[in-house]
Amino acid sequence: MNPCDLGQFLHSRRARTTPVNAGLVPPPGRRRVPGLRREELARLAGVSVAYYTRLEQGHSRNASDSVLDGLARALRLDETERAHLYDLARAPRRVTRRPAPPEVPHPRTLALLDALPGLPAVLLGRRNDVLAWNPPGHALLAGHLDPEAPEDPARRPSLTRMLFLDPRSREREADWEAYARTHVGHLRLVAGRHPDDPELAALIGELAMKSPEFTALWAVGHVRDCTFGSRRLNHPEAGPLELTYQVWLQPDSPDCRLEVYTAEPGTPSADALALLTGAAAPAPRRG
Repeated sequence: MNPCDLGQFLHSRRARTTPVNAGLVPPPGRRRVPGLRREELARLAGVSVAYYTRLEQGHSRNASDSVLDGLARALRLDETERAHLYDLARAPRRVTRRPAPPEVPHPRTLALLDALPGLPAVLLGRRNDVLAWNPPGHALLAGHLDPEAPEDPARRPSLTRMLFLDPRSREREADWEAYARTHVGHLRLVAGRHPDDPELAALIGELAMKSPEFTALWAVGHVRDCTFGSRRLNHPEAGPLELTYQVWLQPDSPDCRLEVYTAEPGTPSADALALLTGAAAPAPRRG
């Protein structure tokens, strides 16, 4: 499974786009597939069928901006999908994957994390590894794990791996399928930005082998940039929770994301979250 396959992404978007959605009047008769045919997409994008076929089959690289813009318009790509298309098109033909040094959270970000004692917050790295969390964040998302695990790069929890392979984490998600789809969409976006990351490729390969549900979601080709959203949890101590999460990006560490959870004031979720965060007493950070 190649996480940076331009042809696979184009094929998935072409299969998703119907002639009617693309502004075409389909010819009479039964179609074998609901999506666009190659010749229809090529005509809409202003390229030859032969060229588009080579592009989708991986035999042509370095597509011009005008070609990519034409494909994006024809496929009705949103801003995130368009950026992903460019990432895939600009990826080198031969990717050299070299081990990257462990991600190190910036002290300023850790200070911000510690300044949020009443809100669950978690600092995530490029691959959704937990680089740090505050006590409420640990209690909310992974109270069954060692709270000090993020401090050791070899033991850092992976929220993606937990979502698909950890039964206790899966049981916590009231809308598992919807959240998993969002998670996979973001992972695909990151993989397009970092085709040379061996640990990211290994994570995708591991999930593809161990989780048929991950494989099915990955094949859809969905792309998502997670900056905010809602999440429903069945928490083992706090009970049902309806939460909103917001992601704070770190300008000096663009691959790191600080994810903060809140509940609407005056709701049962807010009361339950207050009890949970109050029970998660802050501890001094080591080092």
